Amino acid sequence: MKQPVIHASNITRELKLGSHIVHALRGVNLDIYPNEMVGIIGPSGSGKSTLLGIIGGLDSPTDGTIAIDGVDITRMDEGQLTDIRNQKIGFVFQFFNLIPTLTALENVALPIEFAHERRHKPFERAKQLLDQLGLGGRLHHRPNELSGGQQQRVAIARALANDPPILLADEPTGNLDSRSGETVLEALANIRAENGATVVLVTHDPSLAERMDRVLTLVDGRIEPGNGLKNAATNDSQLADY
Repeated sequence: MKQPVIHASNITRELKLGSHIVHALRGVNLDIYPNEMVGIIGPSGSGKSTLLGIIGGLDSPTDGTIAIDGVDITRMDEGQLTDIRNQKIGFVFQFFNLIPTLTALENVALPIEFAHERRHKPFERAKQLLDQLGLGGRLHHRPNELSGGQQQRVAIARALANDPPILLADEPTGNLDSRSGETVLEALANIRAENGATVVLVTHDPSLAERMDRVLTLVDGRIEPGNGLKNAATNDSQLADY
């Protein structure tokens, strides 16, 4: 039986805002399997980005456990989490988070240069990924010389630099026009097909949700019952408020 690459058990996350406690996540359970593309949708404030941050080891749950590739990361210290993120997880953010003074090639090579165990030559690997994503002619351009869609593809290449089995994307098309967003989605689908990566994508975009293998809907910090079926929440009425 195939084992999940991501296993979350009874995840809760409480945030203290002044004298109030905000229940960002309320007992989330989920399994995500190798090579899946899973979408997470829900209203603003429903806990989507919080859940993605916990999956990626950027935040810790108040209670519950999260395992990546069978390894419980819940109580790891920051050094251990850094190693897990570097080896197992690639992140793609809405605002790209590229270093403005570095070229596309240098941005993508950077995670390899900081890896404890290098599996690639940094600039050879960076060029390979940028070529794969259609940016072979933009290797020496800085972020301000690239379109939004091109910057996001550089960010995807950077996320894949160390061959992580998991790619986490938080609103990756949120700042893009529809054409650029489609290019980015195609890039993610191609990477999944060619590299075997598992992709977990937070989005408000119904056209993205329709392209996922499964869709999970978070409302008030809980996964809606009956979620996880193929395209379970992609009709317009369900997404109208997202």
